[in-house]
Amino acid sequence: MEPLRDDDPKEIGGFTLVCRIGSGGMGQVFLGESAAGHQAAVKVIKPSVLDEDTRARFLSEVESLRTVYGPFVAAFVGADADADRPWLAVEYVPGPDLRTLIAGQGPLPLAETASLGALLAEGLGTVHDAGLLHRDLKPQNILLAPYGPKVIDFGLAVLAERRTTLTATGFVVGSVLCMPPEQARGEQQLDRSADVYALGAVLLYAVTGHYPYEGPSWQAVALKIEDAAAPPDLTGAPSELVPLITDMLAQDAGARPTLPEVIERLVRVIREQGLTALQAKRRLTDLTPEIIVPQLPAPAPGPSAEAGGPAAYTPADLDEAAVEDDEQGRASEPAGVGQHSGDQDPDEDDPGVGAAARQETTSGGPAGPPRPRVRSAAVRPTAPLRIAEQMRAAYAREARF
Repeated sequence: MEPLRDDDPKEIGGFTLVCRIGSGGMGQVFLGESAAGHQAAVKVIKPSVLDEDTRARFLSEVESLRTVYGPFVAAFVGADADADRPWLAVEYVPGPDLRTLIAGQGPLPLAETASLGALLAEGLGTVHDAGLLHRDLKPQNILLAPYGPKVIDFGLAVLAERRTTLTATGFVVGSVLCMPPEQARGEQQLDRSADVYALGAVLLYAVTGHYPYEGPSWQAVALKIEDAAAPPDLTGAPSELVPLITDMLAQDAGARPTLPEVIERLVRVIREQGLTALQAKRRLTDLTPEIIVPQLPAPAPGPSAEAGGPAAYTPADLDEAAVEDDEQGRASEPAGVGQHSGDQDPDEDDPGVGAAARQETTSGGPAGPPRPRVRSAAVRPTAPLRIAEQMRAAYAREARF
């Protein structure tokens, strides 16, 4: 994370921006905080990416995202495609992305990789059930939280769709390293099998640290992906995962397994290691480093009494101006006036008294007798304060807790 820069916005869509999280081809990502303190990842879209037609498609897409939910999908928070600086906000996930984790800690063990794949397959299934595709699944779009992985950025795939074809100027958006052959060829009618291919590429990267096809440029990589005679590089992949990853990376989209089949085969690998799926997940989450989440600074304290502000009320405050009237009133006051009997509920007369009285009681049984009043020859508490104290004492005597 980085501090905000001078030219960064300070507020977007009702979120006060705290710091920079990262950046990409679509725009800049900030950590934002709502007025009530809810944190979200706010991506400010580059205006150059959105023409009028794409704004409308983006708006339609984010409306669909409202229906996507699940434990492995970063929840949609809000978006505005019509703003001068279009933005999209999703749940903030306090964890590193998969690429950062692998670069820092090395490839994942077998059971942890299988768990990651099964959990991500369930997350993608949630997206597909909502009628959407991710279209750009890659290690950077997978966040590892202490409670499991989260898939992000599928809401922006519609913006990239029209710009992921091979042209004279090349790719502008999209990760060719995890891209299926049909998408690399520029086909627009993609189906769920495209996400299955990308997930296979992600699993290979997670367990080996490299992608199925690599090269000095995106053009070289794309040519390898499209070449049916060039098999993916599975060097270093565990033998338990090679058959599944091979099927997921099939050139023929129809030959790839479905997401439920992927989950079943990965869970089988986990059980062959003598683990349950939940145990493997816990091993995976144990690898996630703790992330310290920045927050907005605390506001300056309000004015104090020393600074001229209003003095705080305390029960010991005395009102000398009322003493003379009070002395005259007590001369004619009959015995018992101003005290509540045990049968009378003091809350009926003063709703605030009952709460104060409960704070005066203890948990060790009935309260003791009321504390004696301290009298002064010069000044005493005003009549209302004395009455309140008497009511509290009477209530405490009768309290059952």
